[in-house]
Amino acid sequence: MPKHLKLINRRLRHAWFTPISWRRRLAFYGGALIVGLVAVGFAMAADQAQQLNQQLFARYPWLPFVMTPTLFALAAWLATRFSPGSQGSGIPHSIAGRHLRDSGLGQDLLTARVAFGKILLTLLGLLAGASIGREGPTVLVGASIMMVAAGLAGLKRERGFILAGAAAGIAAAFNTPLAGLVFAIEELARAYEQRTSGLVLLAVILAGIVSIATVGYYDYFGRSTVTLDLHNGWLPVIILGVFCGFLGGLFARLVLWTSRRLGRWFGKDLLHHPASFAAACGLVVAVAGYLTHGAVFGTGYAAARSALEGSGLIDWDFALAKWVVTAASTISGIPGGLLAPSLSVGAGIGSALSSLFVGTPAGSSAMLGMVAYFVGVTQAPITGFVLVMEMTGNHSMMVPLMAATMLGLGTSKLVCRVPLYHGLAMQIIHARRAAVRAASAASAAGADAGDKSAAPPNASS
Repeated sequence: MPKHLKLINRRLRHAWFTPISWRRRLAFYGGALIVGLVAVGFAMAADQAQQLNQQLFARYPWLPFVMTPTLFALAAWLATRFSPGSQGSGIPHSIAGRHLRDSGLGQDLLTARVAFGKILLTLLGLLAGASIGREGPTVLVGASIMMVAAGLAGLKRERGFILAGAAAGIAAAFNTPLAGLVFAIEELARAYEQRTSGLVLLAVILAGIVSIATVGYYDYFGRSTVTLDLHNGWLPVIILGVFCGFLGGLFARLVLWTSRRLGRWFGKDLLHHPASFAAACGLVVAVAGYLTHGAVFGTGYAAARSALEGSGLIDWDFALAKWVVTAASTISGIPGGLLAPSLSVGAGIGSALSSLFVGTPAGSSAMLGMVAYFVGVTQAPITGFVLVMEMTGNHSMMVPLMAATMLGLGTSKLVCRVPLYHGLAMQIIHARRAAVRAASAASAAGADAGDKSAAPPNASS
């Protein structure tokens, strides 16, 4: 046998038939399947938590004034005390964990403990009526599960495993495999990585198989059949693209600005007493929920689907109140994502403005508002229109969605120059590095003090 054929045969045997390679492969397959199972179970539990919240509100309309601030405070305290790193969406922590893996500063960002706390406390927040979603937390949970699998298998390409787990989480959470792939490349990696693309694709496939086997094929918001006449329908595309992109960018800027300023305003009081601030945010959510008859509690899925189907126009009070409670829930420090609430806000704005566009279906306006606002918040344009297109099963709106996406992105960048998730991730990274530098400086100062105390006294004294 020629030498080059022997070399190829040896490499194939090493890649496919050694015990180490099979152990690593099985760990990856098992991790991706577990991500799918956990994502489906998380989705079911989240739906139950929201239903219980609605049932309690329907029976006791005054209850949110007590329950919502209390559970907000409890979630913030539990997150700080028992599951540090589980606060917020989870996507910034996944990005930070991927950047900090090589330096060793992000070892505790993506762990089984953080994932477990993220799931339980997100469910607690949904029970409280917080305007949060499970999709962002599912990204962190998926990345954490794959990191555990990578550790068991002794794999070194941990950064690729984070991408694979995050993509599988999005794909299983929304039942949108293509959006999961695009999200991993555009939002987490910010570049196409050929070495990890196979891992990401395989993880999405395996998680998708579990999701389909468990709950079957479905479109997240149902199948939409609305269309938009391109000859006469550019006015809603332009107006909704610009306006919703502006509001999305304003939301992102508010969250980034508040997250930077809170520490300066409250100092160590906020660090040691996060429950008080969370309770105040919970009170804001309770008041808004009471005034809107509970419509703004939770993800806002029902209102968004109604807007997309055109079965009922959404008033401005829902859209504005949902914007406020999503901001309050996000800055409160409790675990929970903002992907699904952002989609609801955008759909609400589009539906509220649909009466201005004569001859344009209300569902089309809701879709345009949804994608423009979502992109305005995240500044992830490809993920935005692919996600909305897959969630509605509507391909006839592709070109208008792309146009609204680009208008929303451009307007958002005028308001907020830094993408929300990456801005929050950089705050985590800078805080970790600053803590290491402070610890090193303190250690060096202690060593210098010890040397001085051990030195012999001056002979002239």
